[in-house]
Amino acid sequence: MLARAVFAVVRHAEHLAVKLGEPYGTLILTLSVTSIEVMVIAGVMLIGDHNPTFARDTLFAVMMIVLNGMVGLTLLLGGIRYREQEFNLQGANAYLAAILPLAVFAFVMPSFTRSTIGPTLSTVQSAFLIVMAIALYAIFLGIQTVRHRTYFMVPASATTVSVRAHFHKAPAGLSRPVFYHAIFLIANLIPVVYLSKKLAVPIDYAIEGMGAPVALGGFLVAAMVLSPEGVGAVRAALANQLQRSVNIYLGSVLATIGLSIPAVLVIALLTNTTVVLGLGYVEMIMLLLTLVLCILTFGSGRTNVLHGAVHFLLFVAYVVLIFD
Repeated sequence: MLARAVFAVVRHAEHLAVKLGEPYGTLILTLSVTSIEVMVIAGVMLIGDHNPTFARDTLFAVMMIVLNGMVGLTLLLGGIRYREQEFNLQGANAYLAAILPLAVFAFVMPSFTRSTIGPTLSTVQSAFLIVMAIALYAIFLGIQTVRHRTYFMVPASATTVSVRAHFHKAPAGLSRPVFYHAIFLIANLIPVVYLSKKLAVPIDYAIEGMGAPVALGGFLVAAMVLSPEGVGAVRAALANQLQRSVNIYLGSVLATIGLSIPAVLVIALLTNTTVVLGLGYVEMIMLLLTLVLCILTFGSGRTNVLHGAVHFLLFVAYVVLIFD
């Protein structure tokens, strides 16, 4: 059931991408999946046993899965099939310009602030991060959808003629209206939300029973929630539509930091619960290494199989470090 819902979400997202054009198609998918993240995390925070690190573990897992696992697999498969793929450098730089400061403020700063005990934020610091994240994401949306929309479209160089041909190739069933695909995209996301929330409890129980690392629960939940975007990004890269893949995974990370983290902090403030956001030293090194690697990967406008291999190996290292 979960697999069927995932592929249905991707199919309707592809229809919307063709009908509305980029970046609107991937933006709808990204915001839909981000809403799932918020609902799953909020459900655990409000209903389940209080785990102050669950939100951090889940959101950090989202970043590692997307920026290393999804990016690595996408660039690896795309590089094997097409040798070299092209994307819009200005759009990728815009994503990274917003992601880097928000990631550091959310996951690194709490481990060094002195206003509270432990890797947490004070009320004033939490309020500042909420306002900063929402404001920066709102400015980014204005750039992405209005002022500089071309940054997030297929680059208009002579070497991307075949890419644009693939990108504008309409999938079957395009005769249906936009609202039809939007409604069914959301409808097919509901089983993903339901199953993710239902599976979170037995996953936590199994982890506790087996003595597995606590962070594994956040990783598994994040992997389930991100499955529609992962499938969509890989399919786009295999169709030589790397720009759509870039919009999906960098947009997903930015939405996670810009929307999910403020939502988690608001819930924590309203319910007077403690949320640990600061990472440990090992996870902090992994985060900073990932961000530096992203700057190098998305710094030329072209990717090849080496970029994909490095990102995917870093993802494997992250999984290994969860257990050891």
